[in-house]
Amino acid sequence: MAKQDFYEVLNISKSASQAEIKKAYRKMAIKYHPDKNPDDKKAEENFKKAAEAYEILSDENKKARYDQYGHQAFDGPQGGGGFGGGGMNMDDIFSQFGDIFGGGGGFGGFGGGGGQRQARVKGSNLRIRVKLTLEEIAKGVEKKVKVRRKVQADGVTYKTCPTCNGSGQQMRITNTILGRMQTAATCSTCMGAGEIIHNKPNGSDSQGLIVTEETVSINIPEGVTEGVQLKVGGKGNDAPGKKSISGDLLVVIEEIQHDTLKREGTNIHYDLYINFSEAVLGTSKEVNTVTGKVKIKIDSGTQSGKILRLKGKGLPSIESYGTGDFLIHINVWTPKELSKEQRQFFEKMSDDENFIPSPNKSDKSFFDKVKDMFS
Repeated sequence: MAKQDFYEVLNISKSASQAEIKKAYRKMAIKYHPDKNPDDKKAEENFKKAAEAYEILSDENKKARYDQYGHQAFDGPQGGGGFGGGGMNMDDIFSQFGDIFGGGGGFGGFGGGGGQRQARVKGSNLRIRVKLTLEEIAKGVEKKVKVRRKVQADGVTYKTCPTCNGSGQQMRITNTILGRMQTAATCSTCMGAGEIIHNKPNGSDSQGLIVTEETVSINIPEGVTEGVQLKVGGKGNDAPGKKSISGDLLVVIEEIQHDTLKREGTNIHYDLYINFSEAVLGTSKEVNTVTGKVKIKIDSGTQSGKILRLKGKGLPSIESYGTGDFLIHINVWTPKELSKEQRQFFEKMSDDENFIPSPNKSDKSFFDKVKDMFS
């Protein structure tokens, strides 16, 4: 079944402002909130759809990708978008977007104190950088990295917070010109966890956490680019409390500059130097691409500046839109020093008609060659 357009989900136009997007999401989230629609699977599904649409459209970068490519921009492991459709977690929605209803995670007044849904406390994220070669980027790679993260110590126990009675929130009454208003704020004692530490093992911090080193396996998809950030769920720091969830490990990609190859999007450029005799007589050369060695033929009479295109031998697109090309730029190497015999030969040839430049209409200019590269 085709996925519903995010703008249709929120009933807004593509030109809607961020304020209008937020207003539309809040309206739908209140309408379909689980506390207002208990045991209503359809309402819960609509609530999830609205949250997923808002998660994409409220982020300018993700919104631009969605406007250009649609849902396909976020499909697969390289998509990097949203909650993953059917795998959406309700607690993630409440923890990430609860503040849109105002007042430290309160949900618009419905649900009451005891029936109010408590957002699970999430540990802090960790960020690391991983360096990749062009060859690794071309094929995708699994990297194992060592990460120092905070985890709950063995033997730590927690008890219900006496301030909020486990809700994670404190209700406050404020007198306004419209009367007395009740708002919810994050509990100042447990910081929203609903629990406080009861038994702290030796060596742990005040929250019952210890620092440990862990080896984490990261599957990096093919075609990633410099600065792309991948997420490994649950491999960040733990948060205190039995009901808490771990933060995420954010992996920032760094591209190692290649000695001979230059990347341009999904295309790869390579400068191949041949000598004058090879240009005149023709030759064969073996070239190292990002996916292996390729043997190419250079015709006799090849001019310096000619570009050979190896279709599909570049890098795959991170959005799964095909593979780029490997572009070989031919450069004829002119010797800087000549022997006496060599100089005499070229002096003799300088007046030969065959050595006089005579470009014809089939010999494209530099600008035409560049234009062809991107056509």
